[in-house]
Amino acid sequence: MTEPRWYSQPYPPEGASAADGIRNQLGRPQLDLLTILVRESAQNSWDARRLGSSTPVDYRIDLWTVGPAHMHAWREALLAGAPAGREEFPLGATIRNGSVRVLAVSDRGTRGLGGPTRADNAVGPERDFVSFIRNIGEPRDRVLGGGTYGFGKGIFYLVSAPGTILVHSRCRTAEGRLETRLIGCTLWKSYTAVEGLEKRRYTGRHWWGDTSGDVVEPLVGRLAEVTAHRLGLKPFGPDETGTTVVVVDPLLDDLAPAAAADYLAETIAWHLWPKMIATDGRPPSMRFSVSCDGVERPIPDPRNTRPLDMFVAAYEAMTGAEGQDLECHSPKRRLGRLGVVKRIRPPMEPSRASRTLNIESLVHHVCLMRPAELVVTYRPGPKPPSENQAYAGVFRADETLDEVYARAEPPTHDAWNPESLEKPDSTFVRTTFKRINEALDRVLSLGGVTRPGASNVALGAASVFFSGLVGGAWGVGGATAYTGTGDTTVRSPRPRGSTAGSTSDRSSAQAPRSGRVMDAPTGTDASIADSDGDRSMGGVGASRLRPRVVYLNDPYYVEQNDDVVLVQEFRLPVPGLQRVRAELAIALPGAGGRETDPPIGASMPALIGWEDGSGDVITSETHVTEGGETTWRVIVRPAPDTVTEVGVHVEAVDPR
Repeated sequence: MTEPRWYSQPYPPEGASAADGIRNQLGRPQLDLLTILVRESAQNSWDARRLGSSTPVDYRIDLWTVGPAHMHAWREALLAGAPAGREEFPLGATIRNGSVRVLAVSDRGTRGLGGPTRADNAVGPERDFVSFIRNIGEPRDRVLGGGTYGFGKGIFYLVSAPGTILVHSRCRTAEGRLETRLIGCTLWKSYTAVEGLEKRRYTGRHWWGDTSGDVVEPLVGRLAEVTAHRLGLKPFGPDETGTTVVVVDPLLDDLAPAAAADYLAETIAWHLWPKMIATDGRPPSMRFSVSCDGVERPIPDPRNTRPLDMFVAAYEAMTGAEGQDLECHSPKRRLGRLGVVKRIRPPMEPSRASRTLNIESLVHHVCLMRPAELVVTYRPGPKPPSENQAYAGVFRADETLDEVYARAEPPTHDAWNPESLEKPDSTFVRTTFKRINEALDRVLSLGGVTRPGASNVALGAASVFFSGLVGGAWGVGGATAYTGTGDTTVRSPRPRGSTAGSTSDRSSAQAPRSGRVMDAPTGTDASIADSDGDRSMGGVGASRLRPRVVYLNDPYYVEQNDDVVLVQEFRLPVPGLQRVRAELAIALPGAGGRETDPPIGASMPALIGWEDGSGDVITSETHVTEGGETTWRVIVRPAPDTVTEVGVHVEAVDPR
C-alpha cells in the first residue's frame, strides 16, 4: 500500500451530509464542551464493554504536548494529501505552527472498533467501526445502553480546534484474531475548491489512512502499530482491546492544561460517580484516571467528597429497603425507584464542576438516571429553609421504560423532555417528576414527635425537615446560645427572623440588641448588650468584676473528622483564673421551653471539647483557664432533628 494520506469527500451525485450540519447536531447544549466530552465518551466506553466480563472498564483522559521526538512524524504523516487552504482545512496550520497539544480519551476492557470498515458491508450486528467513523445517527444496538442515536461522538470534533481526531483501536475480527486499526478524521465545514478550470464542492469531511482503494481504509496490523508508535501514541498490551481517540489541539475553555485536567477529573466524579462505587460486594464497574504531561491528577472519591457522598448514600437508600417505588396510576406503570437522604451540612464552596450543574452552596437535588446508571441530570427540588440543611435523591428509571426515557433525552443526554414524546410516554415522564415532587414534599413536611409524659411538646417542631426522625439522620434545625454569669443562666430568645418550623439562614442564634434580665446574686438589673457584633452578659457595680462570657458572632456548623459539629466562639474578658462549662439542651420553641431529659430513643447534644487559640482541643467537661483576649471555641455534636442550645457558663476559681 501507499503511505497514509488525507482524502476529502466531494459531494456525490446523490448528495451527502455536510460537515457543518453534522457538527450542529448537538444543538446548543447548556453544558460546556469538556463536560459533554466526559459524558459522551464515557457513555461510549460503557456501551462498548465486553458483555459477560467481570473486568471493569478502564477509562482515562491524558493531556500532553507532542514532543520534538515525534513532531517530525506528525508533520510528515499528517500533512500528506491535506488540502492547502487554511479555511478549508485548519489542521495544516496547527501542525506547521510548532508544538501540538493533544487530549486522548482511552478505554480498555472494551470491544474496540470492530466489524467491517466499509459502510456498505456493515450488514451484521458487529459494526462499531462504521458506526463511529462513517455513519451518523444510527440507533443504538445495545439493550439498556447509555446512548441513543450516536450524535454524541460529534463532541470529539467540537473540542478539537481544527476539528480533527485520530482513532487508534484494537478489536477481534470475525475470525477471532486481534487487529489494530488507526485512522484520522476531520469534520470541519463544506467548501468549494477550484480544480483546473472547474469548481468542485466538498462536504468538509476528511479521512486519513490507506487511500489505495476506492474508499479510505484504516491502517491495520503492524503498519498501524508502527505508525502509532511514530506519533507517540501508547501501544496496546498483548491481549488488550479498546479504543483511544486523540483530540488534536483541544479547546480547554481558557484553562491551563493542568487546571483543565483537574476540571476533567472533578467532572468525572460528578457525572460518573455511579460507576465509581462498589455495590452489593461487587467492585466498581469502571475505573477512571486523568493525567497531564505524564503526571496523574487525583479524581475525587465520591464516597468521601461533599456533596457527592450524599448522592452515594441516596443511591444506596434507593437500592435498599429505604427506597420507594414510584408509579403512574393512569395508565398503570412502574416508573422507577427513588431514594432520598438528608443531612446537616455547612454551606459548601461551589466548584467549577458543580456550578456547571447549577449546584451552588446548597444541595437540594435529585440525580436522574436510566438503568445504565449514567447521570442524566441533577434536578433541583424545593430549597430547605436553611443553608445548613441539605438533601439529595437518586431516581433510577425502571428497565421496562428505558426506551421511553431515552427518547425523552436530547442528543447530549442531559435532560428528560416529556414534550418531545407522544402519549402515553409523555405522561410517564411528567408523572415521574410529579411523584418525585410528592416524595420531596413528604420529606420537607412538618410533623412532630412528642415527648411521652407531661411536657407533650414536639421536639421536631423547630425543624421543617424530617419530623419524626428523633435520633435519625437529619440533624439540627437551628441553634441558640444562652448566656450565664456564675450559677445564673439566661436563655436568649429565638433567632431573629425564624419561626416554628424554620430557622435563620445560618441555622444559628442571633442575640437581641437589648434585653432585660435579673442578676440573681445581687438583685440588680443587668442588660444583654451587643457591641460590634459581640454578645455579652455583663452587670453593673460589683458584677463587672465577675467573670463573664462574650459571645463572638453566631454559632455555626463545620465538618470535623467526617462529622458535622456546632461551634460557638467566645472570650473571657475578665482577668483571673476561672472555670468554664457547657450546658447543652434542646429548645422547645413552640412552648418557649427547653429539654434536658430526652425521650427514650432520642439523643441529646454532646460536648466534644474546648478549643483554644492555638487549635488544641481539651476534651474535659469543664476547663480552668485564665481570662483574657484568647478566642475560645466550644465544640458540640448537635442532636438530630432539634434546635440545640449552647450555653457557656463561667465562674471564678480561687487560686489558693
